[in-house]
Amino acid sequence: MAITASSAHLKTPRSSDELCTSHPSQAYLSSKSLSFTPIHNTQIDISYSNKNKLYAIADSWKWRTKVSFFQGFLVKEKDVKKLKEELLEAIAPLDRGAEASQEVQERVDEISRKLEAANKVKEPLKSKLLNGKWELIYTTSQSILQTKRPKFLRPNGKIYQAINVDTLRAQNIETWPFFNQATANLVPLNARRVAVKFDFFRIAGLIPIASPGSGRGQLEITYLDEELRISRGNRGNLFILKMVDPSYRVPL
Repeated sequence: MAITASSAHLKTPRSSDELCTSHPSQAYLSSKSLSFTPIHNTQIDISYSNKNKLYAIADSWKWRTKVSFFQGFLVKEKDVKKLKEELLEAIAPLDRGAEASQEVQERVDEISRKLEAANKVKEPLKSKLLNGKWELIYTTSQSILQTKRPKFLRPNGKIYQAINVDTLRAQNIETWPFFNQATANLVPLNARRVAVKFDFFRIAGLIPIASPGSGRGQLEITYLDEELRISRGNRGNLFILKMVDPSYRVPL
């Protein structure tokens, strides 16, 4: 379900022991019998150079293990950064999604799913990274894009969504030309998904109107970091937002 001010949709991190022994045994073979006699106070001879080689091998193994771990970590971070760059490059010319063909939508969705699979914030509704004002930079929601209308009757300015996890409040803010706003209460359904219940709309940024009760929907936060948020609505719409003001507070 998509949620706008008019149709109720929220656009909305896992001492090496000495290699010697004091009392080894040695076998002796005689013409009469085979006897097994301990020889006391002897040691297996490991030369200084051999010890050094053994220690070097052990140290090398430990080092390779550490390098492997950190390399894996860095590669993953590098991949996330590359995916983000690829996503932003793909959506840059799309006029917030209004100019996206079906093929391009599928490409953006594919990149988004790769980012979602690498998401480190498993409980975004408990993360302070969610707080602040986000700018909507891409969506598939037709109730926002309004591509069937003439362009001058669509929201042409920036669209923002603000969320505060401590108060569980959200706000949608349209700019030119309509300047509509909507505020909503968020009801957590799990650590990633919320039910959205709008309480007030503000037409042209001035006229407050209480929600008739039909302004409802759900939103799932599928990727979150300091710069980027990806969300999906209960009607399958995709929302991609970038952080613009982490200090912004939603009115109570």
